[in-house]
This record gives sequence, structure tokens and C-alpha cells, in this order.
Amino acid sequence: MQGRAALVTGGSRGIGAATALRLAREGADVAITYVRDKDAAADVVRRIEALGRRALALRADAADATEAPGAVDRAVAAFGRLDVLVNNAGVGLLGPLGALSTADVDRVLAVNVRGVFLTTRAAAARLGDGGRIITIGSCMVQRVPGPGGTLYATGKAALVGLTKALARELGDRGITANIVHPGPIDTDMNPADGPYGPGQAALTAAGRFGTADEVASMVAYLAGAEAAYVTGAELAVDGGHAA
Repeated sequence: MQGRAALVTGGSRGIGAATALRLAREGADVAITYVRDKDAAADVVRRIEALGRRALALRADAADATEAPGAVDRAVAAFGRLDVLVNNAGVGLLGPLGALSTADVDRVLAVNVRGVFLTTRAAAARLGDGGRIITIGSCMVQRVPGPGGTLYATGKAALVGLTKALARELGDRGITANIVHPGPIDTDMNPADGPYGPGQAALTAAGRFGTADEVASMVAYLAGAEAAYVTGAELAVDGGHAA
């Protein structure tokens, strides 16, 4: 990853922060986006810079049709290039089908689908040959273990179709597009020691939550030269949730 530049959306915490730091350790300059966690984003920037890499925190709401793709242009302006896009920003909203409002539907699809599409479209125009597009999906695309996931699963499933179509459309430029499906991951939003933790862990073959670093390791592989022949793929980092 030496000499390469990456943009990680939603990179101020959790999987996004772990991914940004892992890419920096591999030698990349990294820009991250955030919405509310300015202090957390600044901390990620400091940690990347401590690794000797350039870093940038950009406030950009994935639901905003201008801000989402605009982050790509700002990252390119800062680094002079873009080699890797990691679509990590997303919102999780679970609930009974009848309780989900139209506003809920609009918000989730705006962030989890439209924002990803618009950011990716902007990145595709800026990526050099051999670029990488990596999207964070969800284990709920492959197995929905219970009720309440209709809206979230719908949005994440749309990203599978987007990824496969991107692989076909951009393959002649050597650009790969892949989607990573995390299982239950121990983060602030879904802690392993939270009230739902034991039940989620029991749904995996491994019998435990994964870590953000374990997901970041898969992203780093896909971003690297060794994954040049991996494209249009769904890769699970889910402890056997879909087994």
C-alpha cells in the first residue's frame, strides 16, 4: 500500500476506524469521513499520522447527495490521487415492519444505498487502473436470524447487486469491487457484553463476537496487490453466522 491513498467513509469509530488504521499501517495515506464524532475522527487522524502517513478527517453526511460524493473530490485534492474506496458508513435500524415509518425507509436507503452509490460513482471517475472498491455489507444479507431486519437487510442486499455490477463495469481497468459481510462485531454500537450479545454470539459457529480488527484484515487484503484477481465477491467475516 506504499504510495497509495484511501478513503474510508464512516471512519471515526468501529470497523471504519480499525480499517483506516490498518490501511495506514500497510503504508497508505488515509482520509476518513464522519458526521458527529469530530473528536473521535481527530483521534483516528492523530493515530494515522503517528504511523508516518498523511491523514484527513472530512465531515460528510452519507445521506446528503452532495456531501457524500464531495468527500471523494476533497480526498483527491488533499492526496493528489485515490486508489482505494472503503464504503463503510451506514446506519442500522431494526424494528417490526409495521412500525417502520416512511422517514425511516428514506433515511436508511439514503445512507446505506444512495450514499454508497453516489460516493462510488464519484470514486470510479477518480480511481486509477488497479483501484479497489470495498463495501461493508452485513451477515444479514446471507442469513436473517429473526424478525425486525426487513429494512436493514433490504439496504445491505442492494449493495451486493451494486458490487457485482461494478466488477463487470470496471474490470477492464483492473479495478476490483468486493463486499465484506461482517457478523456480530464488538463495537460501541453493538457491544459483545450488551443485552443482545449472548444471543448473537450463539448464532455463530465460533460462539463469539468478532473484532473490528478482524474485519479490517479482510479489507486490507482486498485492498492489496494479492487480491487483484478477486472481484465481484461476497466475503464473510462472520464467525460462521451463515454456516
